[in-house]
Amino acid sequence: MSTPAEHPRHQLNEVVHSPVRFSIMAALAKAESLDFKDLRDAIQVSDSLLSKQLSVLEKAEFVKIKKSFAGKMPRTSASLTSVGRDVWTAHLQALREIAGG
Repeated sequence: MSTPAEHPRHQLNEVVHSPVRFSIMAALAKAESLDFKDLRDAIQVSDSLLSKQLSVLEKAEFVKIKKSFAGKMPRTSASLTSVGRDVWTAHLQALREIAGG
């Protein structure tokens, strides 16, 4: 008797699966890097929520946060790490398998 294949839901990443973090990953996957305000506006969340969720993704090493200055103004940007891109790709593949496509 053969063992049934593992259901693709087991391949979903719990860190990425949160709706806000999923939206952050999706936005960053389309860009090399995004400024904090552009990312905030793109996914329509507050500064504090974006900051908190970026910290979760940074701790998981899925996102790199870069802080710099434009003149005297602080600027924060975010980008996916190579680990983050791999996790994003695997997460999307699992969703496609669950959806049957």
